[in-house]
Amino acid sequence: MKKISLLAVALILSITACKNEKKETKIDAASETVASQKFIVKPEATSVKWIAYKTTEKKPVGGEFATLNFEEKGGATPQEALNNLNFSIPVSSLFTKDETRDAKLKTFFFGAMLNTEFIKGTIKYMDNKYIASISMNGVTNDLPLDVKITDERRVSMTATMDLKDWDALGALQSLNKVCYDLHKGPDGISKTWEDVAIEVDTYLRDK
Repeated sequence: MKKISLLAVALILSITACKNEKKETKIDAASETVASQKFIVKPEATSVKWIAYKTTEKKPVGGEFATLNFEEKGGATPQEALNNLNFSIPVSSLFTKDETRDAKLKTFFFGAMLNTEFIKGTIKYMDNKYIASISMNGVTNDLPLDVKITDERRVSMTATMDLKDWDALGALQSLNKVCYDLHKGPDGISKTWEDVAIEVDTYLRDK
């Protein structure tokens, strides 16, 4: 009986030790993953601004999207942290400090498009280049990004979006029609340009 009892105790201790070893392995793996993520990109540290243009003189009109949705993403390098970052921008968060202009943009520009609730996309880093694959107006297209990273933490991504690449010239005409007089310059010609400058700024945190 004593021999059987000793054998049972030995088996229990062996199983317990094995379970503890597995737990320690899982904890170590999780710790290694966290430790490898030295750069974390967070929504609250990110802003999206844009500049559109009107009149033949190409007068700038600036605005932003107050909300940018994505899950926190990390990586061992800034490039790894930004690569495959999926995001969505609610069109309702558009803001230009002019309520009348905001309403026109939401109704006559984005409202003339398909699937206008969100602008969605993915940032990709390939062959030492960044692109944003953006879905808008039912069209998905790649937008090359000029990315500058200072002090390995502050990131500025700039690009110029041509609205025709997202079949949005009809929406642009809809906006120009309702803003016809407002988009006239000294020459009396009303014009709304199809290129829009985009600037995304973020800060890569370390935790």
